[in-house]
Amino acid sequence: MADRSLRGTGLGAKSFEDEAGVEFAARREVGFDCPRQHHFSLTFAAEAEVPAVWECPRCGAESLRSDGYRAEAKEEKPARTHWDMLRERRSIAELEDLLAERLDLLRSGELGPNYAGMNSRKSA
Repeated sequence: MADRSLRGTGLGAKSFEDEAGVEFAARREVGFDCPRQHHFSLTFAAEAEVPAVWECPRCGAESLRSDGYRAEAKEEKPARTHWDMLRERRSIAELEDLLAERLDLLRSGELGPNYAGMNSRKSA
């Protein structure tokens, strides 16, 4: 049995095919500079979009590309709040009318479970 075993090889971990006739994809190497004076380079596919910022493998800081390429700033929309969406549907005058109407209902006890519960206890 010992004469049939493959010693020194990890079965499934290594390929015994040679690289003759294999055409590799085009690649390019891009350098990055860390603010803490670390320099490293990464290999990307030639057609890949290379990011302008990469995390430094030594210290974790944001590193910029060595070739001077900087990403263009994207225009960010301000976040729409509940008030903004409400103002798209109603005018200030309409909102004031609704507020006055709801306040009258609350004060009269017709609106809200807390007010209804208080009125039924008083009469009992």
